[in-house]
Amino acid sequence: MEKIEHTTVSTNGINMHVASIGSGPVVLFLHGFPDLWYSWRHQLLSFADLGYRAIAPDLRGYGDSDSPPSHESYTLLHIVGDLVGLLDSLGVDQVFLVGHDWGAIIAWWMCMIRPDRVKALVNMSVEFHPRNPSVKTVDAFKALFGEDYYICRFQEPGDIEEDFAQVDTKKLVNGFFTSHNTRPPCIPKSVFRYLPDPPALPGWFTEQDVCFYADKFSQKGFTGGLNYYRAMNLSWELTAPWDGLQIKVPVKYITGDLDPTYHIPGTKEYIHEGGLKKHVPFLQEVVVMEGVGHFLQQEKPKEITDHIYGFFKKF
Repeated sequence: MEKIEHTTVSTNGINMHVASIGSGPVVLFLHGFPDLWYSWRHQLLSFADLGYRAIAPDLRGYGDSDSPPSHESYTLLHIVGDLVGLLDSLGVDQVFLVGHDWGAIIAWWMCMIRPDRVKALVNMSVEFHPRNPSVKTVDAFKALFGEDYYICRFQEPGDIEEDFAQVDTKKLVNGFFTSHNTRPPCIPKSVFRYLPDPPALPGWFTEQDVCFYADKFSQKGFTGGLNYYRAMNLSWELTAPWDGLQIKVPVKYITGDLDPTYHIPGTKEYIHEGGLKKHVPFLQEVVVMEGVGHFLQQEKPKEITDHIYGFFKKF
């Protein structure tokens, strides 16, 4: 870990913290919520050893990167713009791209908006869905799962932050990262008053890992990451010009069979029966890892590295 270099890059009006290591073709890793560059610590070291330059930023709003105060500064266009500026500042023309969770959503849209900057994509946990022109994103989730669905509960600025503040941050981090609950994540208003102690840490997530995340989120708060959800309907408005376009870069998609996103009604059929392929025509591989939850790059680091490397080495 001490070999990983940490720098700050000015891009798209913010200062972005970037972790990197190695030399060679560039692999850009994008984290999700509630996460950091640290999510890719295993892959950074492994890909440096494999002859790549591995780069993992703290995305806008996270960790040691800047956090603009308004949620309107967290649209898909802002985040993709941050990444284009990052590549320009590093003098990198094209990258191999890897995304997870919100990082996967950003990666899909990076490929949609700037396919010229992406050689190939490995995306995890969140499959691509085209924009529905008849209903806004948050409204669709509310209709499907109700007001307590986590995306809906995250909408009101300050509301869920107050709930999070009732719980020790280490306990929150443990619960976020180690849960294998496949039910739709709903957060009733009173849930944090009665939050049980999490089980013992699994072998893949140590006390040191918990402390790293807890320290960063205690310092920074969760608002930056929550603002991605609060900008979802604005992103829906701004991405209308890309309606009907396909993602045309080579893609491998990976998920875990215990990931709650895989259990959203209709998702398995969409992934395995041609729906995803229709919108991502260069989808080459789909992998469903057995017994693996949402944070699969940490839960199964070697296997994920092998999956990514096995795909990228073709190019």
